[in-house]
Amino acid sequence: MKDLTQQSIASHIVGLALPIMAGMLLQTLYYVVDLYFVSRIGDAAIAGVSGAGNLMFLIFALTQTLGVGIVALIAQAVGRTDRSEANLVFNQSLALAGSCAALTLAAGYAGAGAYMRAMSADAATAAAGTSYLHWFIPGLALQFALVSMGSALRGTGIVRPTMVVQGLTVLLNVVLAPVLIAG
Repeated sequence: MKDLTQQSIASHIVGLALPIMAGMLLQTLYYVVDLYFVSRIGDAAIAGVSGAGNLMFLIFALTQTLGVGIVALIAQAVGRTDRSEANLVFNQSLALAGSCAALTLAAGYAGAGAYMRAMSADAATAAAGTSYLHWFIPGLALQFALVSMGSALRGTGIVRPTMVVQGLTVLLNVVLAPVLIAG
């Protein structure tokens, strides 16, 4: 745990805010990279991915809600130097993240087709969006665990490792997207 009682408050705020901001930018880059490579396939494919992208932003909003709660509760426990409470909150956050991930998988696969048919102007767009969602839903489900663990680290004042992991996953997406999307 990082001792946040040392140094100035402003330096801690900047030290926490910059990596968190970079992490949010990196999350958005997943979608931008996918759109870039899908745009080469055709109009229906890009419209399908765009429609499916709305669910990504919904999941990101839900994970951020979970993350803010985790940061607040763990930071309070760390501030009280109550390690057992911080561990309890972390374990509960992982259980909640696992439940949310399972719900995302179940609802995502059960409702992807109906959602895309409702969001799409034609059958080709709905089919492309549904296909994309079927591949993308596991990644959306994993966001709950990633945000939970990253938020727990942020609650202890440690922010750099989560930013590095997110950066590496975006690079992995850049490398794999042309192969997986274009074939």
